[in-house]
Amino acid sequence: MKRMIVPALFGVVGCAILISLGVWQVQRLAWKQAVLSEIDAQIGAEPVAVPQNPDPATDTYLSVVAEGQILPRELHILVSIKRVGAGYRVISVFETEGRRLLLDRGFVPLEDKDTTRGAVQARVVGNLHWPSEVDGFTPEPDLDRDIWFARDVPRLAKELETEPVMIVLRSSDEAQPSVMPVPVNSAGIPNDHLQYAITWFSLAILWFGMTLYLLWRIRQRTV
Repeated sequence: MKRMIVPALFGVVGCAILISLGVWQVQRLAWKQAVLSEIDAQIGAEPVAVPQNPDPATDTYLSVVAEGQILPRELHILVSIKRVGAGYRVISVFETEGRRLLLDRGFVPLEDKDTTRGAVQARVVGNLHWPSEVDGFTPEPDLDRDIWFARDVPRLAKELETEPVMIVLRSSDEAQPSVMPVPVNSAGIPNDHLQYAITWFSLAILWFGMTLYLLWRIRQRTV
C-alpha cells in the first residue's frame, strides 16, 4: 500500500490542477459573454454625433450618425466574406461639418473594384472602429493597383488626407447604394473559453482514469 501513496497523491494533485483550470475558463467564459453583451449593446445603441476627438480606447464601437458628402476618392481592402466570396472593402472620404473622416462603405465583388462611384450626399449611421488587422505577416499595400490588405486606420487616413477616424457603415439614405454595407459586430471577437474549459475537464477525466489504472497495476504486482 505504501507504493500507492505517491502515485495516488500525484493523481489527486494533477486532477485538482486540471479541474481548477477548467473552472477558471468557465469563469472567463462568463466574463467574455458579459463583455460581448456590452459591445453588442454599444453597437446597436441610439446613434450620436461623431465626437470631436474620439479615443480608440473608449469610443470603439460607438454608434454614430452624420450627414455629409461621400467623395469619389476611395481605397480598396482585399477581403473574403463567408458565403459571398472574395472582394474589396471600399474605404471612402466622408466630408461632414468641415471634417474629413474615413467611411467604410462595405463590400463590392472583385469585378466592381474600379466601378466609378461619384460623390453623393448622404446621412450615414454606423460605428466608430479602429480594427486591429495589421501584424508582421500583413503584406504592404500595392499602391499601383490600389490593393490594400488591412484596415490600417492611421495609414489609410494619411493616404486619403482625413482624420484617423473611421465610421463603419450600417445604413445610409443613399437613393441607389452601390456598396453592400458590412456592419461592425461582435462575431469576430474570439471567445474560445468554452472549448478551453472542455479541454481541461477532459484532461482531468483522462488523468483520473490513468491514475486509477496505475494504482490497479501497482496493486496487481503486490498481490
